[in-house]
Parts: sequence; C-alpha cells; structure tokens
Amino acid sequence: MSSPRFATRLNSFASNAQAEWPDLKGKPTVMQMAARAAKVDGLTDLDLNYPDHVSENPAEIARKLGDLGLSINGFAMRYYTNPAFKLGAFTHPDEAVRREAIDLTKAGIDAAREAGSKLMTIWLGQDGFDYAFQANYDRMWQHEIDGIREVCEHDPECLISIEYKPNEPRSYSLMPDCATTLLAIKEVGAKNLGVTLDFAHVLYADEQPAFAAAMIARHSRVLGVHLNDGYAKRDDGLMVGAVHSIQTIELLRQIKHDGYDGAIYFDTFPDMTGLDPVHECDVNIKTVKRMLNVVDRLDRDNRLSGAIDRQDAVSAQAILQEIMLGEAA
Repeated sequence: MSSPRFATRLNSFASNAQAEWPDLKGKPTVMQMAARAAKVDGLTDLDLNYPDHVSENPAEIARKLGDLGLSINGFAMRYYTNPAFKLGAFTHPDEAVRREAIDLTKAGIDAAREAGSKLMTIWLGQDGFDYAFQANYDRMWQHEIDGIREVCEHDPECLISIEYKPNEPRSYSLMPDCATTLLAIKEVGAKNLGVTLDFAHVLYADEQPAFAAAMIARHSRVLGVHLNDGYAKRDDGLMVGAVHSIQTIELLRQIKHDGYDGAIYFDTFPDMTGLDPVHECDVNIKTVKRMLNVVDRLDRDNRLSGAIDRQDAVSAQAILQEIMLGEAA
C-alpha cells in the first residue's frame, strides 16, 4: 500500500453548492460534482451509485471521468427506485418485488462492467425488520442468500462486496456485523463474493476494526475499505482519524499485512453541515498518508511485534505513542 488509490463518495461534492456554483438552480449534476472532486490533489477514483449516477451510457461516463483524470473504482447499489423496497429488496415478501431488486442489481453489474469496473458494492440496508413478530426469520434469511447468490452468478468476473451495517433505515439489519456477514458468504458459496468494511459501521456494530478485517481475511476477503469516523452510536461520516486515530492506524496495518490492494474510499459527509468538500477530501488523503507512514515505522520497529506476541498492551501503547508523537521532553 505504498501508493494506494484514493476514492471518494461523489455526493459529498454537492456540499455547500452555492460556493462552487453561485448561479446553480437545483442540484449539481454528476459531472459537475465529478469536476469539483477532480480538484482534490491525490484523488484517483470515484464510486458511482447505481442507478442514481448512471443516467447515460456507462462507457461514456467513464470516458468523461477519464478526461478529468479520474477512474471508476466501483459501483454501489441503491434500492430507492421502487417505494416497495422500503420493506425489503432481496427479502421483500412479494416475489415480484424481490425479482425487481435482483434484476436491478444485475443491470447495475452490467453497467459497472461497461464502465470498465469489476466491483459492485451491495448495501442491503432495506433488508431487515422493525418489530417482533414481523418476519419469518428463516424464510427472510433464505431469500437474502438466494438473492446474493443469483447476483454473484450473473457475472462471475465481477466482484460483489457486501457492506454491512447494524441498522438504518431498518431497526435491525439482516446482516448487521462481521460474523453474520461471513456466515452469509459461507452459505452463498460464491468465489467472487467478499466484504466492504465501513469504519463507522464497524464501530457502532461494537467491533474493533482491525479484528473484523482479520476475520474477513481469514474466512473471505476484504474487497473494499470505507474510511470515515464517528462516535460509535450512528453513521456519523466524520473525517478520517477525527475520533479513532489509533484504531484507524491499526486497521491500515492489518489490511496491509493481509495484502489488501483496493482503493481507500472516503465515505464521509461534509454535505451534512456544508463543509468545503475539496478541502475535506484533501485533508483525508493527507491523514491516511501520514497514518501509512506510521504503519511503516511500526513495522520497522521490532519492539512492537514482540510486545504484541506477549500481549503486552502497555509496551505496545508506549511504542505507538513514541512513533506517533515523538520522544517525551
């Protein structure tokens, strides 16, 4: 990960739109947001939501982004086109609605491939429940497994990555955490299936990010890393390292050791409070580069591996703080 690719959430660049487009009426277009994102030094890629961001030929979109100096890291499914999806996409009680969601996902995979990408991220936030006695859990789980398997089989050369999240919009997501997601992946049994780790989601699933990454590498593979931060109560989408710097560094060290070679994607929400998205993304990139430098220095320090082998937390923290902050006065 000496020269990682950096990707970002395109919708972030609608933040404080009037500062960029004083005469704008309505929302900025996909290409307007992309042109603004292209101003970020070091940004290499964008992720596109499907179908939201794909209103024209996918290959043409890729060409236009290429003219801006940007590549497409991957596509991410959004299930908003049919209001019925609020009750479930792959798990809706009506077979016709489930079929619509699966076919929409297949169309998204085809579009991603036309755009030159081979990564589709599926966040199945609508697949869950809100009340006791609302769901037949076994049947709902089977529908989820069948749906994921079908979209994986649609194009075995396209990587399908599950982004798990404890809740929102449903009170309980069907795949709320690392272990449940790995169980689903085992049942699906598709070689092109893996996991996207979203840092804020992992935090409020009450998980240690590096531990989650290690378990995924052991039983499946990490196909995407979404960096952000938060207070572990909800999906805050704060800047990288704003709250959990040490946990972020540990995660970066873990995925480096496990051989992750995908993009580092910033799933942050500057648009929530009107921050300057170009400055925000620029700082995120610089923060991750500094953190990766810390990881490299940690890996060159033989004291750390010895402390970890002994599970010596005090020594490990002393070494980390020394490398991060320098010698004490």
